[in-house]
Amino acid sequence: MLDAGREAAALRSRFAPPGSKRGGGRAVSRSREAGGAAPLTRESLRPSHASSSAPRGLHDSLAMNAARSGYRVFSANSTAACTELAKRITERLGAELGKSVVYQETNGETRVEIKESVRGQDIFIIQTIPRDVNTAVMELLIMAYALKTSCARNIIGVIPYFPYSKQSKMRKRGSIVCKLLASMLAKAGLTHIITMDLHQKEIQGFFSFPVDNLRASPFLLQYIQEEIPDYRNAVIVAKSPDAAKRAQSYAERLRLGLAVIHGEAQCTEQDMDDGRHSPPMVKNATVHPGLELPLMMAKEKPPITVVGDVGGRIAIIVDDIIDDVESFVAAAEILKERGAYKIFVMATHGLLSADAPRLIEESSIDEVVVTNTVPHEVQKLQCPKIKTVDISLILSEAIRRIHNGESMAYLFRNITVDD
Repeated sequence: MLDAGREAAALRSRFAPPGSKRGGGRAVSRSREAGGAAPLTRESLRPSHASSSAPRGLHDSLAMNAARSGYRVFSANSTAACTELAKRITERLGAELGKSVVYQETNGETRVEIKESVRGQDIFIIQTIPRDVNTAVMELLIMAYALKTSCARNIIGVIPYFPYSKQSKMRKRGSIVCKLLASMLAKAGLTHIITMDLHQKEIQGFFSFPVDNLRASPFLLQYIQEEIPDYRNAVIVAKSPDAAKRAQSYAERLRLGLAVIHGEAQCTEQDMDDGRHSPPMVKNATVHPGLELPLMMAKEKPPITVVGDVGGRIAIIVDDIIDDVESFVAAAEILKERGAYKIFVMATHGLLSADAPRLIEESSIDEVVVTNTVPHEVQKLQCPKIKTVDISLILSEAIRRIHNGESMAYLFRNITVDD
């Protein structure tokens, strides 16, 4: 038995290359000292990279696949504004914009083509919402589904302004469209969403995956401090009681006073329009007369009043969305009558629909400040009063932290539930 072991060890040493230090050689030397045969171990059977007969390109591809845990940033919109925001974000991240093609065919269908491999990567889709909301939604859904079928590891939608966010409550015989959109995004393959200043924070509950609702208030506060020289003589104004919490947050951070406009018509809907007071087709005679419900008193708007002193002050109206500007124009007229000598409007999302630029230009508003969550270059050309604040910094930092698995708490410093 001892002679057989020595013979096997001699054969191994004879066919091993000179100077070889593989595991089998070490096992042979130890077996000689012990006087036994060298055992076959996993280390002795594992091929060495130096002596392997596999081509070098195969090892390089294996190493690349093992280290492929990067991320890519794509622009899901065919408009120049979305591409510009995506480029700002990628420049801050030191990355390249993903290669893709998004366009509309002659029949109106949206086509998305991914021009590079995304297998096993974290993909961030930048999508701003222009005036054609439904086309933008379809672009996002189709791109997410294309990335999902291309075996992307995670698909994160960066949607600074979330569409249909105003339709997040049941209105008479309508529907909660925002919930439907959340289900569609999850079905398309999105696993995470980064958005900014949701119209209602409860919208996050519609999703089956995480939602990071960032805040634009630090950038707007910085604009007030740097671009309004005498902002210490300003007062923060809520154009309705519904916006009082947001205005209070701004006022407390800037150490300024607060004013609220009360009595403005909030909704022009009439209950008679939907026919809920129309008589039934068949009168039910079995109802007990004692079960009559008390009559609901109709709401009556009080005369418009301003709670707070704005005389000789700068009035800064804050809100989350500027869409139809009639209410902002009316609030500016009231503040002028109460003695405000400058009027600013600050908001996160500048939708500025219809003829909003013309109304702003002809109004008492001195300046409208919005962020670039929504493209509004055309509106700025029509109205020089519109100013833009860039928020690509916080979006790029959120992307970096999510990819690296870092905490997002840093982006919510001093943010309360009411903000």
